Formats: sequence, C-alpha cells, structure tokens
Amino acid sequence: MSKILIRGAKVLGGEPQDVLIDGETIAAVGTGLDAEGAEVVEAGGKVLLPGLVDLHTHLREPGREDSETVLTGTRAAASGGYTAVFAMANTFPVADTAGVVEQVYRLGQEHGYCDVQPIGAVTVGLEGKKLAELGAMHESAAGVTVFSDDGKCVDDAVIMRRALEYVKAFGGVVAQHAQEPRLTEGAQMNEGVVSAELGLGGWPAVAEESIIARDVLLAEHVGSRVHICHLSTAGSVEIVRWAKSRGIDVTAEVTPHHLLLTDELVRSYNPVYKVNPPLRTERDVRALREALADGTIDIVATDHAPHPHEDKDCEWAAAAMGMVGLETALSVVQETMVDTGLLDWAGVADRMSVKPAQIGRATGHGRPVSAGEPANLVLVDTQYRGPVDPARFASRSRNTPYEGRELPGRVTHTWLRGKATLVDGKLT
Repeated sequence: MSKILIRGAKVLGGEPQDVLIDGETIAAVGTGLDAEGAEVVEAGGKVLLPGLVDLHTHLREPGREDSETVLTGTRAAASGGYTAVFAMANTFPVADTAGVVEQVYRLGQEHGYCDVQPIGAVTVGLEGKKLAELGAMHESAAGVTVFSDDGKCVDDAVIMRRALEYVKAFGGVVAQHAQEPRLTEGAQMNEGVVSAELGLGGWPAVAEESIIARDVLLAEHVGSRVHICHLSTAGSVEIVRWAKSRGIDVTAEVTPHHLLLTDELVRSYNPVYKVNPPLRTERDVRALREALADGTIDIVATDHAPHPHEDKDCEWAAAAMGMVGLETALSVVQETMVDTGLLDWAGVADRMSVKPAQIGRATGHGRPVSAGEPANLVLVDTQYRGPVDPARFASRSRNTPYEGRELPGRVTHTWLRGKATLVDGKLT
C-alpha cells in the first residue's frame, strides 16, 4: 500500500496543511506530518478539495463511440478533477434495462479513471410512453438510484407521477429534463430580443418553468424526490425557491455554461453555442449565480455533451445541441463564483462534490478531507490563468465554447481512492 504526503495544501481554501494518504484512505491531516516512506507532492499553497462529482455526464457508450467512450470520458473527468460521474441514459441502445446499465458500470470499473454510476432511463426507449425497468436497474450490479430521460422531457404527468411513486420505494430520484415539447417545436435559441433580431425560432422560458412547477407539485403529492436538470432561467429559480420553502424534496443543478455565457453569443451563428436548454439572458445568468450562492440551486453539473466535429461544423439549424464541459467546469466556477466573491472554496466543494454525491447516493465521494475518509481528492492551482486549448482535451470531442478564452485555475492532481489518475496535469 503506497503512502503519499501532500505538503502545504490549502484544504478547502484554508490555511496550508499536510495531508497523508495511506493506501486508499486519508491517514492524517495536520502540519509537519512525517513523510518517511511516502511520495511527497509539494502543493505550494494549491487548493485541495474532495474529488468532484458530476451528476450529469454523457459518455455516449454504447452506440456513439465516435463522440465519446467510457474510457475517454472518464479520462476527461480525471483531467477536470472528477472522481465520480453519473452517465446519462440516452445511449444506443438506451440504458433502460439492467443489462445496459451493468455494461456501462463495468466499463467504468475496467478503465479506473473515475467511478461511473449509470443513470437509468425513466421510460422505455426514452419515448415517454411506458416506464422502464426501474426496479431491475436498481437491483442490478450497477445499483441505479438516479433515473432520467435527459435529452427528452417526461412530459406525460401520469408517467411522471408513476415514476416518482416507483423510485420512492428505494430512495431513488427522478432527474427531469424540463422542456415542454409543444412550446419548443422548431426552437433554436432562447426566445427574446436576440432571437427576434436573428429570426431564429425562440425557446421560451415558460417551456422550462411550467414543467418544473408541475413536477415539484407532483413530488409534493407523492412525497418523493425530484431533481431538476440544467436549470436555466430566473423564473425557474423562483419556482424552486418556492418549492423548497414548502418543504418539497426538490434539488436542482446549473451548468457552468449557464453561469457564464448568454444568448448574445448566438449572434455569431457559431454552432458551438447551441445547447439544450439554450443560453439565456444576462438577467438569467445573474439569477443563477445568486441562486447557486444561496443554495436554492444545489449543485453544479456539467451536462458534458460531446459531439464529433461534423455535428457542430455545419450551419446553425443542422447542428447538434451540446457542449463538452468536464475539463473546464472548475475553471468556469472559479471565474463566475469564487473570483466574484459569491462562493468560497468550501462552497465549491459543497456544490461540486458533497451535494451531488448526496443526491446520487455516491458512497465514498463528497466526503470531508479528514483522517479515515476515502482519499478521493483534487489539487487545484488557483493562481493559474491561461487560454483553453481543446486540442489538449482528453475527451474525444472538442465542442467547447471556451476555445481561446482565458480562464482561471488548473487541476494539477487527482486521486481516486489514493491512486493518482492525474499528476502535474498529465493523466497517469
């Protein structure tokens, strides 16, 4: 069993301390720890956080290995400081059976760059007509606890109610992609001033907000847990805030790109900015940041959505929706939340590790950086600032909206149960 001494790290952004890893566990945290027999990592005041957990990742395997695989996606995750990711169900075939979720789970175990927890589909084939095998997926080796038709909305209220009732039996959660389909037919971007000027089909905020309002009421009626994927509007924030004030068991996530980018970027007609839900207004961005800071929005989730270049290097209307995000998420959160004073690093650990692990029941992740805890850790050089170069991504895809943009922070080391997956910015 190897020993690693991380010397002089700012744990959760606090005063520099030493952290001793022995095997898979943190053995001690303090100052002047004995380094005999240990590999020493000189942190030099870098920030040490619990390994990040992403509740919303698209790994594309099986079926779209031209975009991403479990191997390349987990390598990207380790590069971004993640030790666990939840893999969405919109694969080919859809992850709507015990067999498919077990396949994804075992691929994650084989590759070892981070833990992979499959998300099961709510409905068969993501078609919204018949509940998938929720119980069988939960009882499988993958132990699925999160279910989502992400990419599509469970728009039938009866189906949504039944799903909430079903997962309640084993403490699961339904993660809803809130998009009323009839209100978004032909939609290409956020409905507003910019869409009117560009003549692109508008995606109204109410298409998201109406589904969230319905689902929090359903969750209250059933007494079950509901999670809102990629919340993107100021109105959605107010609905979730109201629901929480009533004691409804609702959680919500925001993506890094919705914390930083606005629909003004669509004026370039660059399909890299085409995403679901769409980039919103500056007012929405401000509301999302404030809601993440005050806890109305519980977590940051990447919605890492890789696409091959031919699906993005085309005209706007034909382009696929989505952005890669695992390797830039922490930098965007530093820029939008830490450097603006809205969150400290302990808050970042809460929103990007502790709470996503709690929502997804990711055992061993999101734990305190203290003796006796699993050594799932990430070391961040918060003083670094540099341009984003997608050519250096570990992901198989390059559809990032940040190419050439200067962002702060750089992950230098990631440890999964004491085993280094990233050292000095390079994958092991």
